[in-house]
Amino acid sequence: MSVAANHRVAGPVDAPVEPPRVVRQRRMRPGLLGLAVLLIALGGLGAAFAVTSVRATGTYLAVARPVSVGTALTADDLRSVQVAGGVGLSPVSADKINDVLGKRAAVTLVPGTLITMDQLTDKPLLGPGQQQVAIGLKPNQVPAKELRPGDKVLLVSTPPQNTSTTGEVRTSQTTRYEATVVDAAEPDDKGPDRTTVVVYLALAGRDAPAVVTLAAQNRLAVILTGAA
Repeated sequence: MSVAANHRVAGPVDAPVEPPRVVRQRRMRPGLLGLAVLLIALGGLGAAFAVTSVRATGTYLAVARPVSVGTALTADDLRSVQVAGGVGLSPVSADKINDVLGKRAAVTLVPGTLITMDQLTDKPLLGPGQQQVAIGLKPNQVPAKELRPGDKVLLVSTPPQNTSTTGEVRTSQTTRYEATVVDAAEPDDKGPDRTTVVVYLALAGRDAPAVVTLAAQNRLAVILTGAA
């Protein structure tokens, strides 16, 4: 007796399909979007400003050699330089050199620095109650290789030239005058006074007449007592 076994062949089983996930898009808040746009705009403006500042150049006047206080500026004292940016500076433009020439230095000017109008003045180096005189000196009468504006000097009267060499000159007979050098002009090799150094002095008004008289008589000795 045979027993017939019923074998069932397993077929594919249909499994339930998981529905796809729906990814929800995040909504950007209007405030954050506006802030992002503002930051991008500011970054672009900053970059443009930096490029413009670096590229923008100007030609200005700079000091070419040392200039002491009170010295009148000449073309040899200046040179033109190009400066990029220049934000916060107030230098004199190179095309305004004629406005600078002839003005006196109110402070000591150092080579390589830019010229500003605050460093210059039109006023002479005269204090209250002072007057300016000019005296001519021979090169061997000048107490220094070069007298500069602001130097302090002592003017001492000397005996008349017709004084007997055997006569005793008393110290009490000499007079002394304190003065300040305003300017000095070197001898002109082409002029008639090529052996004379002209020194411009500021001194007390009460002493000016006596100094002028002694200078005309060639009776002044100059002593340097203080350098500027």
